[in-house]
Amino acid sequence: MRAIETALPEVLVLEPDVLGDERGYFKESWNARTFASLVGDDVAFVQDNSSRSLGGVVRGIHFQNPNPQAKLVRCSVGAIFDVAVDLRRSSPRFGAWVGVELSAGNHRQLWIPEGFGHGFAVRGESADIEYKVAGYYSQSDDRAVAWDDPSIGVEWRLDGPPVLSDKDKNAPPLNEADVYA
Repeated sequence: MRAIETALPEVLVLEPDVLGDERGYFKESWNARTFASLVGDDVAFVQDNSSRSLGGVVRGIHFQNPNPQAKLVRCSVGAIFDVAVDLRRSSPRFGAWVGVELSAGNHRQLWIPEGFGHGFAVRGESADIEYKVAGYYSQSDDRAVAWDDPSIGVEWRLDGPPVLSDKDKNAPPLNEADVYA
C-alpha cells in the first residue's frame, strides 16, 4: 500500500497493491502496521460502517464535535466523489477542501483525520461505501456544514440537482457551524 499526498497534508489517498490474474484479484485493504507507517499514527478504529446511496445523492459535509471521528473511507461497489474539508478554525487551511474519486475499480481509500468534515457524491446508479472510524458515533455530537457553501466551494461534479437529506438541506454555512477550535 502506498500513500498519495493531497492538497491538505493530513488527508491522504491510500492505494493498495492489487494482485490480479484470470481468476480475479486479491488486495489487503487494511493492515494496522502499514497504516500506522503511512499516516504516522497508531489509530484505533472502533467501528466499521457501511452505507448504500443511489445515484445523485450527496451526503455531507458531516463531522462530530466535540467527539470527532477520524475516517478511512472506501467504495466497494460503484464510484463516489469523496471530499474532506478542513474544519479547524486554527488551521491556515480552514475551509479548504480536497476531493478524489473512490471506486470499486480503483481500490483507493481516503484517510480523513480528526478535525475534518466528510462528504461524497455518488457517481453512476448507486454506490456502497465502507468506513472504518476512530471514535464512536454520538448523535448529540453529530454536525454538518452546508454541502454547497460558496465559502468552501466544493466542485461536486454533479450531473443534475443532488438528492439530499433534510439534515443536509438545512446544514448551516461554515461561518455559523459548530466546527473545531
